[in-house]
Amino acid sequence: MVRMVHAFGWLMAAALATSGCFGAQAKTIPELPPLDMPAPPPRHVEATEPQMPAPVLLPGEPQHTAPSQQRLAPAQRAESPRPADPPKVEAPAPKTADEGPRAAAPPSTLQTTPAQREGEVERLIRTRLTQASNDLSRINYQALNSDARTQYDTAKRFGAQAEEALRAKNLIFANNLADKAAALAARLLSR
Repeated sequence: MVRMVHAFGWLMAAALATSGCFGAQAKTIPELPPLDMPAPPPRHVEATEPQMPAPVLLPGEPQHTAPSQQRLAPAQRAESPRPADPPKVEAPAPKTADEGPRAAAPPSTLQTTPAQREGEVERLIRTRLTQASNDLSRINYQALNSDARTQYDTAKRFGAQAEEALRAKNLIFANNLADKAAALAARLLSR
């Protein structure tokens, strides 16, 4: 009997819970008229004639007169006097094998370090590179694990690249590479 009362109670609870679903209705929003879109603005495009850019002269080329930018009417063209031919300039004779190639001036280097400090900065970089090299020489490469070997090789490459940058007088890049090489070498030595 107790079971029946429990079953009946559950049945009544389920019936009450589902009865609410049958009576509910969704509220709808009345349909609104579509939005009025404004007409696109009229397009005004101004047509212009392209202007010819001024000719760029090559080094050693004789200077020519620029063509007239104004267009003359056919009647004006017939009446205007024809300009005299410009004097002809002879082109330079081609180089012979006897002359040899002309020595090109070396490109100027951009210096960001003042010339007075250049020697001092170069000495500091060389000191860091020497320190990094000494630290790396004290490390037993065979005893290092794979990560430490990669760092060792990277420090060596930084040192070599810093030397190349010093030869090219790129002191900022050389300083950066020397700092990295010294830091890696010191970290490996302290392990």
